[in-house]
Amino acid sequence: MGAADTVPGVSGGTIALITGIYEDLLSAIKSANTQMAASILRFDLKGAICELHIRFILSLFLGIGIAILSLARLMNYLLANHAMLTWSLFFGLIVASIWVVGKQVEKWTPGTGASFLIGAGVAFVIVNLMPASTPEDLWFIFLSGVLAICAMILPGLSGAFILLILGKYEFIIATLKNPFLFENFEIIIVFLSGCAVGLAGFARFLALLLQKYHNLTLAFLTGLMFGSMRKIWPWKETLETAVIHGKLRVLKERNIWPETIDSNLAFAVCLIIAGFLAVLALERLSHVKD
Repeated sequence: MGAADTVPGVSGGTIALITGIYEDLLSAIKSANTQMAASILRFDLKGAICELHIRFILSLFLGIGIAILSLARLMNYLLANHAMLTWSLFFGLIVASIWVVGKQVEKWTPGTGASFLIGAGVAFVIVNLMPASTPEDLWFIFLSGVLAICAMILPGLSGAFILLILGKYEFIIATLKNPFLFENFEIIIVFLSGCAVGLAGFARFLALLLQKYHNLTLAFLTGLMFGSMRKIWPWKETLETAVIHGKLRVLKERNIWPETIDSNLAFAVCLIIAGFLAVLALERLSHVKD
């Protein structure tokens, strides 16, 4: 999930779904409730830990944190220097994820079909938004954390891409390169505080939807992934660029078909297939675990 969350256009929520831990994740987040907070205020640490799904949360978020810190530089390098090949791998991941999650809808009906189309439409609109120039004040960093974490746990909507739209992707990634500088540490703490607030509220809402409208919700999540595929199509043509905060940004681009048949195309197709097979392998491993 951490590796996926560093890439604009790829969602950690997708990885949670295909590995079979999505509903466990929402339940674990819900366990951070008012009873746990009351135990902390009473200095009852044992009681607070009993309320919280501590082993699941520590294992998962430690893994996410290590992946984000260790892969931030690598993802920046790959997207800057090998964008087509990188997007090819993730395109294969998302195609297989749509298939895997779609199978979890117990029965496809006109209702679930409509839910799928709504999800696809929402994702399509969001991924077509242009990156914006936004303030670097702490209040906006907090808001960015709230919005990014909500996207992170939604399959098909990338928290990293929401940060890109808000003009804060490179800003946050830059702080992770030197996280122990005071200025960077302050930004990271404020951003994580926003993430915690957004996660606590939004996870409960999603868990309620999955409990009461399981098939409709899964169809909507599948649609989100389908609608996001336009963003991660590997072959693109840049139409308009601009310098924002000293960085050259792509403002407008369009998807194109590969222009030549060569070794790069063959490698890209192999990566698409590898991504597709990796998701199927993850799904199989999750069933073995069950």
